[in-house]
Amino acid sequence: MWTQHLGELTVATSGRGFTDVTGELAHWLSERGARDGLVTLFIRHTSASLVVHENADPEVRADLERFFSRLVADGDPLFRHDAEGPDDMPAHVRAVLTQTQVAIPVRGGRLDLGTWQGVSVWEHRTHPHRRTVSLHFAGT
Repeated sequence: MWTQHLGELTVATSGRGFTDVTGELAHWLSERGARDGLVTLFIRHTSASLVVHENADPEVRADLERFFSRLVADGDPLFRHDAEGPDDMPAHVRAVLTQTQVAIPVRGGRLDLGTWQGVSVWEHRTHPHRRTVSLHFAGT
């Protein structure tokens, strides 16, 4: 029988960087008895994003952060919006360049991710925040 479930994850970040939510997402799906379908995640913030990335080697996440630090530098004089500090507008740009939503197939009750893939909230601000991720599963 086709079903759908709505929910949310609250994610405490520790400042700029990645917070893996793969396990929490898998647990949420398991609690609902999800078997086959599609789960969609949407982050309700403009200075953090959702990413599916290589999750086995922590150097991958460090390299991504180094790349984005070069691409969108804090305190760049190009930016006028700095109401919350020098990382304010760069965080918004980073979020626009990445993703605010991710859709992942669910097959046999499991996230249909590749061997090395994980799902993370990527915090773009330098200080810790609490981020809310809306979840929607549709399937059997």
